[in-house]
Amino acid sequence: MVAFDKKKEVEHLTQVLRETQQALRDGNVIKLQELSDQTIHSASIYQHTDFITIAVLIYTLNKLLLRKDKLNLKNWAVFIKKFNSEIDTSLKDLNNEDNEEFARHIQHARELVSNLSPTAKTNVEEVLHKASLNKATKIYEHGISLSRTAQLLGVTPWELAEYIGSRNMHDNPYNAAVDIKKRAKLVLDFFK
Repeated sequence: MVAFDKKKEVEHLTQVLRETQQALRDGNVIKLQELSDQTIHSASIYQHTDFITIAVLIYTLNKLLLRKDKLNLKNWAVFIKKFNSEIDTSLKDLNNEDNEEFARHIQHARELVSNLSPTAKTNVEEVLHKASLNKATKIYEHGISLSRTAQLLGVTPWELAEYIGSRNMHDNPYNAAVDIKKRAKLVLDFFK
């Protein structure tokens, strides 16, 4: 793990979490996506599990907000109040340099997301899992090894490799089909 300027990162995390609270209140999915991307950058640099959890949380909130009506999340306003209250508590802990309590409250915020709706629990868990894979892909793209990335996100290396492979196949314009003769030539040239 890379050393970091603790004061600067506390300020950054405070800003990100405050802006997340506001974006949730406003229903601003674009802002949530931006905040998730900012946080994953810090997570990639410092490889700190709290940063990663926060990035996954924010991304998940973005996706849930987009699907709120489809998932029939009736208690959304109540959830936002509880979630934001948990974030307020975690920020107090962060500013008091109580890292254990900060991590505990961030984990509790994740549990609030996970338990958002008993009727949509499976769907919410699926969104959380896909958010983890998505953010793992972003960390991997920052140059962190596949096994380390999988370890940080709590997914298997096989699962992550499959997700990255399927994502890259569709997203990368350089993945054009190459005929079998060209592939064979590439392989033979490689082993010369």
